[in-house]
Amino acid sequence: MAGHFPHAAVPAGRCPRCAFPPDACLCAEIPRLRTPWRFVILRHASEIPRMTNSGRWAALALEGAVLHDHARTGAPSSDEALAALIASPAALLFPSPHGEARPPEGLRTVVVADATWSQARRMVQRLAPLRALPRLSLPAPAAGPRMRQVPVAGGMSTLEAVAGALEVLGDGAGAASLRALHRLAVERTLRLKGMWPPDRSRHPPYLP
Repeated sequence: MAGHFPHAAVPAGRCPRCAFPPDACLCAEIPRLRTPWRFVILRHASEIPRMTNSGRWAALALEGAVLHDHARTGAPSSDEALAALIASPAALLFPSPHGEARPPEGLRTVVVADATWSQARRMVQRLAPLRALPRLSLPAPAAGPRMRQVPVAGGMSTLEAVAGALEVLGDGAGAASLRALHRLAVERTLRLKGMWPPDRSRHPPYLP
């Protein structure tokens, strides 16, 4: 369901929308962007309670975006639900084994795997609607402080990936808005951990 967010899964004491503590709430800073593409964000259930899950912020920022939770207890089959959500022509925002990939002609739907790298890879391997989609690949993100350790070269958060997709598709202003939101989220996260400015630690710990 578009706009559905499982509030009960966000730990008590946090904002039910952005998942930050109330005194660091991110909601007022989340832009509202209208794009000609529909983003379907397939979030792994383990990401739901994490403060640093940026898929929720991308879904809040993009009008018409759908946030679908994979492997959540009681959720419908992801194969069936995804097939119903994906309108052709569609592409999967995920590295291509064949290098850089171009969006298909007349692209309407962009599907984003929102999970850790290993979880996202398994989702793409196991979910038939994802395997059938052409890939939309992105260049590596700019260097900078991060909310989590990056397990693979060129890795990025879901919010950064969505921003990169908008830029590749020609919406530079939307991409810039999401990148500004990401920078703010990184700063607030590290401030909450007493690690701002970032040069206090070369290796920020993994944050939930």
